[in-house]
Amino acid sequence: MQEYQTAPIPMEKTCKIFRRSIYTFLQNYHYFTTLPALLALPFSASILISQALIPSSSSSSSSSSSSSSLLLHTIYTRLQTLFDAAGFPPNSEFFTILNLKLSQTISSCIFTFPFTLAFLLISKAFVIQSLNNNNIQKKPFLSLSFFSNTISLYLPLLFTYLCNSILILSANATVFTLLFFAFNVFDGFGFYSPNTLLFLSAAGAVLYSIVLANSLIISNLALVLSGMDGSSSGGGGCMAILKACVLIRGRASTALSLALPVNFGFAAIEALFQYRIVRALHVNGRLGYSVVSEWVFIAYLYSILVVLDTIVSCMFFKSCKIGSWWMDQGEGVIANSCRSKFEDGHEVENCGSKSLKRLEEFA
Repeated sequence: MQEYQTAPIPMEKTCKIFRRSIYTFLQNYHYFTTLPALLALPFSASILISQALIPSSSSSSSSSSSSSSLLLHTIYTRLQTLFDAAGFPPNSEFFTILNLKLSQTISSCIFTFPFTLAFLLISKAFVIQSLNNNNIQKKPFLSLSFFSNTISLYLPLLFTYLCNSILILSANATVFTLLFFAFNVFDGFGFYSPNTLLFLSAAGAVLYSIVLANSLIISNLALVLSGMDGSSSGGGGCMAILKACVLIRGRASTALSLALPVNFGFAAIEALFQYRIVRALHVNGRLGYSVVSEWVFIAYLYSILVVLDTIVSCMFFKSCKIGSWWMDQGEGVIANSCRSKFEDGHEVENCGSKSLKRLEEFA
C-alpha cells in the first residue's frame, strides 16, 4: 500500500509578511497613527535630539563643553583604556571606529533610556494588544478592558527589555573576548604583521556584525513574544528570549530581510533631521517656529515607523508560530488526512495548501 508523504510547509516569504504588515497598518490607519504614534513621539524626539547633541567624532567631543560631549568623551576614553589593556592594536582603524560607534551608541542609550521605559514600551504594548488574539478585527480600541489589558503588558515588556539589554551586552562581551584571544594568540606565536592585523580586523568586523544582528533580531522577537504570548511565556524576561531563540531557528535570514527596510527608513529619517534641523541650527544659530514645527513632524514620522516596525515584528512572530505549530502538531494531522484521502482514491493535490490556509486563520 502506497503512502502519501507531505513536505514541510516553508516559512512565509519576506514580501508576504511585509505586505500583510502594511495592509494591517493601512486597515487601521486612524488608530495606529494616533494613540500608539503619539505615545512614541517623546521617544522619537529624544532619539533625534541625541543624534544631534552627540558629536560625530571624538576630537569634537573633547573640544566641546556640553554634557553630552563630555559623556561621549568619557565613555570613549574608558573604552580606549579597556582596549589597550586587552592588547588590541592602538593603531587599528577598525577598533578606532568601533570605539567611537560604541561610545555614541552608549551615550544615546543613556540619553533615551527614560523615554524608552516611559513611552516606547507603552506604545508597543498598545500595538501588540491590538494585534493580539485577533483584536484588530474586533476593534475594541476604546473599551476599558482593552486599556487595562494593554497596561498589564507593560511589566512583561519591561522585564524583557531589561533582559534584552543584558543579552546585547553579553553578545558584545563575547565578541570582544574572542577577539582578545585571537589577537593575543597570533601575537604569542609571532604572526603579528600588518597583513595579519588586517585579516583579524576584517574577520572581527564580520563576526561582530553577525553576532550583533542576531542578538538584535532575537531581542526584538522576544519583546513581541512577551506581549503576544504574555499569558504563557512566564511574564517575559529570560523565558521570552529562550522562546525567541527557538522560534528564530531557520528563520534568521527572513528576520534580517524584514529588519533591513525598516532600519533604512530609520536612517533616512535621521538623515532628514540632520539635514533640515541640525543644519538650520548651525547656520542660523537658533530654532525658529517653522524649524520647531518641522522637527515635531519629523519626530512624528519616526514614531509612525516605530509603530510599523512593531507591526512587522508581530506578523513575523505569527508566521513563526504557524511554522512551529505545523512542525509540532499540524504536520502529522494533515499528513494522516491527506493519506486517508489518497487511500480512498480522492484528489490530494491541494490538501496541504488548504490546511495551511486553515493554520493561518487559526494564528
